[in-house]
Amino acid sequence: MTYYKRHIDEKLLEWKDGSRRKPLLIRGARQVGKSTAVRELGRTFKYYVEINLERQPSLKALFTEDIDVKKTCSNLSATLAIPIIPGETLLFIDEIQSCQTAIRALRYFKEDYPELHVIAAGSLLEFALDELSSFAVGRIRSLYMYPFSFDEFLSAQGLDLQVRAKKDATPDSTLIEPLHNRMKEQIRSYYLVGGMPAAVTEWIESNNYSEVRRVHNDIIDTYLDDFPKYKKRISPVLLRMVLDSAAHQAGSKFVYAQVSRDIHSSSIKEALSLLSLAGLITPVTHSDGNGLPLGAEANMSYQKYLFLDTGLMLTMLGTPASDILLSSDTDLVNKGPLSEMFAGLEIIKYSDCFVKPSLFYWQHQSKNGNAEVDYLVGRDGRVLPIEIKASTRGSMQSLYLFMRKRHLEYAIRSSLENFAQFEHVDAEDNQALRHIDILPLYALSNLIIGDGSR
Repeated sequence: MTYYKRHIDEKLLEWKDGSRRKPLLIRGARQVGKSTAVRELGRTFKYYVEINLERQPSLKALFTEDIDVKKTCSNLSATLAIPIIPGETLLFIDEIQSCQTAIRALRYFKEDYPELHVIAAGSLLEFALDELSSFAVGRIRSLYMYPFSFDEFLSAQGLDLQVRAKKDATPDSTLIEPLHNRMKEQIRSYYLVGGMPAAVTEWIESNNYSEVRRVHNDIIDTYLDDFPKYKKRISPVLLRMVLDSAAHQAGSKFVYAQVSRDIHSSSIKEALSLLSLAGLITPVTHSDGNGLPLGAEANMSYQKYLFLDTGLMLTMLGTPASDILLSSDTDLVNKGPLSEMFAGLEIIKYSDCFVKPSLFYWQHQSKNGNAEVDYLVGRDGRVLPIEIKASTRGSMQSLYLFMRKRHLEYAIRSSLENFAQFEHVDAEDNQALRHIDILPLYALSNLIIGDGSR
């Protein structure tokens, strides 16, 4: 099977060559490509050992509370007939969530066998970690993985030159119009295909949206089949209802009553928490945005949720491909939450993969109406507001209000326009000058997100 490059490949190689390396724990939703990326890294080693603790449950016996990791590796080597030699072997423990003693044992690889390269991953790993009373803080490094980003989607199609061209573009140096139009076509395809590796592969091989949707349905069925594993006290039926509602409410403040008026909000809240742990949805939390870290002023009572993947969501909602392919640019950006969701997911995918992601937005309620800024991020030690809009003609009063209240001079508007910039004179704030850079939705990878959003 063809391997398509992922952003984390470079990070994995850096980890491999690092002098202060720790066991690596790759975290992410099911079927985002964790195991495949590790196997690709394994090709750079002389020996590669992969064990799957779900498919090979007898191997769990090697991971005991009083484990000797060197002896465990010796027994694994003899059992599998593959040498485990520090510096020459990569040991990959897959589906580690099925054995909590194996998770606990990871710390001892750092303490007693640091010269051996060890990676672990699991499809429902977050649930196991959530139930552990303590985890090896400081002895294990986590890496967070997601579906293909838009740049990865382009690269998988052999469009690396286009990726480079748009990364070199700036508000002062825009893309040539033919390439700009080509990128707008590609983003429509990406909305429909999404970034799940199996769906991307199907699209590249068949160029058939109907076949891609069949792949989506297979993936969704796999997620639904997992629901009984989450927690016995939560009904799989409720989880399905909440997941479906999250898809319908994506990009809007989540309203519990839209799930069902007959189910207590505490049960819906727990279902949302479990779906977040599984990586199927990502919360976007209100922050006052006075400064960094944004999480210091987070209000958990106001949250929106992003679905894991645009393609999966559109398939769940039954959105016809023609609705995306034939709509105007303005209609596409304004088509419900789709572009806002795409932007949030892209921000996550281009952020530090070694830090658990947090997304924030701003909302202001008053008698005259509500104002909202789609995303707040930390950049260069400051708060950077990002607004998702259709064109320069669209009202940006919410963005200007936030900038006025927080005394900010710079913001991003992301749309399907070409790169550009403009300045706004705020008549309500002593003629203060606001500088707005226009960054196309397809070029959000150009935005470098700094630390400080937590």
